[in-house]
Amino acid sequence: MNVRIMTKEDVPFVEQMEQQIFSRPWSQRGFFDALENPAALFLVAEEEENGSTGNPAKEIAGYIGMYIALDEGEITNVAVSESFRGRGIGNLLVQSMICKARRQAVTRIVLEVRCSNQPAIHLYEKNAFVKVGVRRGFYEAPREDADIMVWEEHAG
Repeated sequence: MNVRIMTKEDVPFVEQMEQQIFSRPWSQRGFFDALENPAALFLVAEEEENGSTGNPAKEIAGYIGMYIALDEGEITNVAVSESFRGRGIGNLLVQSMICKARRQAVTRIVLEVRCSNQPAIHLYEKNAFVKVGVRRGFYEAPREDADIMVWEEHAG
């Protein structure tokens, strides 16, 4: 599995995954706009295909996005294609984002996650995110609260 910066060529695949996973998905335009924003950092995990099945040489397994302002980042989306789940790709994406964020002097990362999304909450906790609050009615379709989680770089 290879993690790299998302390119415009990845957007159709990422947008298709977004449509399958989220009830309020981003559009292709939203991803294109993000990639043009110097404050945005979006990564994809790709798996190289074996054999000659006629498929592209690489397949996007998941992606993660973050906006950076000064020393703080906000993760906007984390998604792993259903066919790739259970293989540690979400963890790889989160760890890769933290590593890239550190290189850009980010010391704090914030995200929201559906209160019912226990697999995602567990993933974030495993990567040193802690719950700091709740945003009531944050999500729509279905309406649900969001846990606010924060990762902070600790000196020493």
